[in-house]
Amino acid sequence: MFDKAIQSSFVLGAALLASLGAAYGLNHLSSGGGEAQAAVVTVAPIAGPPASGHAAQVVRGADGHYWAEAEIDGRAVRVLVDTGATVVALTRQDAQRLGLKVTSADFNRAVQTASGEAKAASVTLASVSVAGATVRKVEALVVEEGLSHSLLGMSYLGRLSRFEASPAGLTLRP
Repeated sequence: MFDKAIQSSFVLGAALLASLGAAYGLNHLSSGGGEAQAAVVTVAPIAGPPASGHAAQVVRGADGHYWAEAEIDGRAVRVLVDTGATVVALTRQDAQRLGLKVTSADFNRAVQTASGEAKAASVTLASVSVAGATVRKVEALVVEEGLSHSLLGMSYLGRLSRFEASPAGLTLRP
């Protein structure tokens, strides 16, 4: 029992360090800091089936952010790649377009958004794919209000074998 707790703490710590490293690398690269170089982040696996498919390229937008056209449960959703988001976070409007059924009673989790505190409902997405890099059974939240766009968070990114940021774009590797 004690060994399991240490192992779980180690995995959680490694995932946290990886996400912090990714956030620093993405921020440093998007702010023009330094020469053309790549930040490589290897993430600790998060529970669930491993990612499948092939490497995907996400081009950095004119605003400096990485925007992707994700296929979520078979439908297209524009998402902001956000290593600071613990899970995939969907706007209520995107969740409705995906056919996710959430009721007022389902919004029982408090979350922090850029607009402040909001309520969210937990859901599990059958699959999330970005240009062929696919992850199945992805934990996500539907945010009741206050989220201006859906986020591709660590419940997807953390299941990839790694992702690499460069001035040109972001490479997702299953």
